[in-house]
Amino acid sequence: MKKPDWKSFIHPNNGSLHPWRFRIVIGMLALCSLAVCWRIVELHVLDEGFLKNQGDKRSVRHVPIPAHRGQITDRNGEPLAVSTPVLTIWANPTQLIKHPDRWPELARELGTDLATFSERLKANADKEFIYLRRRMVPADGEAVMALRVPGVYSIEEYRRFYPAGEVAAHLVGFTNVDEKGQEGIELAYDHWLEGVPGKRQVLQDRRGRLIKDVQVVSNARPGNDLALSIDLRLQYLAHRQLREALQEFEARAGSIVMIDVRTGEVLAMANHPSYNPNNRANLQPDAMRNRALIDVFEPGSTVKPISMSAALATGRWSPRDQVNVYPGTLQIGRYTIRDVSRAPGGVLDLTGILLKSSNVGMSKVAFDVGGPALYETMHAVGFGQYTGLGFPGERVGNLPSFREWRQAETAALSYGYGLSVTTVQLAQAYAILANNGRKVPMSLLRLNEQPAAQQVMPEQVARTIQGMLQEVVEGTGGTHRARVPGYHVGGKSGTARKTASGTRGYQQDAYRSLFAGFAPGSNPRLAIAVVIDEPSKGGYYGGLVAAPVFSGLMSNALRLLNITPDNLNELQQVELPSPERPEGRG
Repeated sequence: MKKPDWKSFIHPNNGSLHPWRFRIVIGMLALCSLAVCWRIVELHVLDEGFLKNQGDKRSVRHVPIPAHRGQITDRNGEPLAVSTPVLTIWANPTQLIKHPDRWPELARELGTDLATFSERLKANADKEFIYLRRRMVPADGEAVMALRVPGVYSIEEYRRFYPAGEVAAHLVGFTNVDEKGQEGIELAYDHWLEGVPGKRQVLQDRRGRLIKDVQVVSNARPGNDLALSIDLRLQYLAHRQLREALQEFEARAGSIVMIDVRTGEVLAMANHPSYNPNNRANLQPDAMRNRALIDVFEPGSTVKPISMSAALATGRWSPRDQVNVYPGTLQIGRYTIRDVSRAPGGVLDLTGILLKSSNVGMSKVAFDVGGPALYETMHAVGFGQYTGLGFPGERVGNLPSFREWRQAETAALSYGYGLSVTTVQLAQAYAILANNGRKVPMSLLRLNEQPAAQQVMPEQVARTIQGMLQEVVEGTGGTHRARVPGYHVGGKSGTARKTASGTRGYQQDAYRSLFAGFAPGSNPRLAIAVVIDEPSKGGYYGGLVAAPVFSGLMSNALRLLNITPDNLNELQQVELPSPERPEGRG
C-alpha cells in the first residue's frame, strides 16, 4: 500500500492550484454587486419619478369637488331655481358581485326590487363603475352607505329644485340629471349659471376607501346668480287668473304676458297647461311649450288700434271722422267682409269703429291708408321680428309684405287676419302704444337702469289711440268686463278663428279669445295681453272670455305695485252686463 504524500495534506487540490476558477467566482460576485448597486441607483434616482407616479396611480386619486349651479331669482330675490346637495350612489360590480348575500338589503335601501337589481348587476359584472341611484336625499344616501356593502360608494352632487313649481316652469325651464340646462332660462343662460367643479387629491386603499385628504388641487367655482324681471307675486296672480278662466270656459290652453311699459321688463308670463319641473316622471311634451313665445296665431281685432294709428299718422284722419259701414258687409271680389255688430244709422267714427269692432269700417280706412303704410306701422311695433328676449325656441310670427297690395290683403291685414304673432309680440305692441309711441327693448332680466327708448310712432298719435282705447272699454256698449274699479283702462278685445292644420281654411267652431290693454289710462304703467285657446263653454268672444282675465289681473297688479288710482270717482262696484248680452265681440 502506497503511503499518502504528506504534501497533499499541506497543499490540497482545492482550486489554489487553478487560480482562474477563483477569479471567475470573484468576478461574478463583483458583477452581482454592481448590478444590485445599479438597480438601487436606478430605482431611487433614475426611475424615482416614474415609480412614484405609478404608485400614486394605484393609491392617490383626484376626487372632483362639486360646484353648485347659480341661483335664479325673481326681481325681488325670491328663489325660482336653487341647487341643493345630494348623494349619488355608485358601485364597482367586480367587487359587489362577490357578495350576493348583501344584495337584498342594498336593493331595499335603494328603493328598487331585488330581481331588477340583480339582473342589472349581473349584466355589468365585468365593469368597474355603474350608477346605482343618482341624486338621493342626503339622509337616504347616508342610510345606504351605513350598510357598508363592499363595492358600494358615494359621491357628492347637486340637484336642481324649483320652489315655484308649475307657476314659473315655462319661463325658468329645467336641467337634466347632470345639471345642464334643457329648457327656458336654464338653457338660455346655461354657461352663466353652471359652476366649475374643483379637484382634491386623496389617498385611497385598494377597496377605494378614503385614507387621507392630501390637498385641494383646485377650488370649485360656483355658478353665477341670475335675477329675472318677473315679479313672483304677479306671476302667481297671472297663473291663478288663467287657470280659473280655463276651468270656467273649458278652454284648451291659454297664455298671459304682463310688461312694464317704461322699462320693457316682463313682469309675468304664464301658460296653461303647465307642468311640475320637480317631478317630470309623466311629463307630456304639449305641457312643456311656452305658448306665450312659441305659439303663433292671427290676432284678430286686437290689431285694429295698430291699423288705426297708421291712419292717424297720415294726417288725413281724426278720431271723429265718420265712415259709412252700411249694410254691415263689404264685397271684395269673391270675399265678403262682415261686421258682427250693426252700427246705428250705418255710420261710425274712428273711435266707434274700434268700439264696435267694425271690420267693414276698418277695411275702408285701410284702403285709404294703403297696405305698405299698415305694414310699416305693424313692423315698427314689433310684428314679424324677434323680441330680443333670447328665449330658446321663440317664434317670430309672420307679417306679410306684398309687391302689389290688393284690397283683399289690405283689408284682412287691417283687422288682424293674414298675419301671425305671439302673445309677447301683442303685449309689446300695446306697451308701445301705452308708452306714447316709444319702443324700449324687452327684457327677461331685471334691469338696474332705464333703457334707451326709440320713437317708432308719433307721440300725438299714440296719445290719441290711448284715449280711443279708453273709450272702447269705458264707453257705452264698450268692453265693460275689462274695467278696473278706481282706474282708467284702455284696451281692445279680439276673436280669431283658428286655422286648420294642413289646409288653407279655418276650423269649425274653434276660436281664440283675446284681449290686450294697459292701465292706468292717464299714465300707463302696465300692459297685458291675454290669449284663451278654444273656449268651449259660456261663449268665445274676447270681450266675454279674455277681458275678465285682464280685469282681474290688472286690478290686483295695480294695487300690489301701489300704483295711484286715477279714477277715484268710480270706485263703486261696476255692474257687469248679463251673459245673455254679448259685448265687445271683436
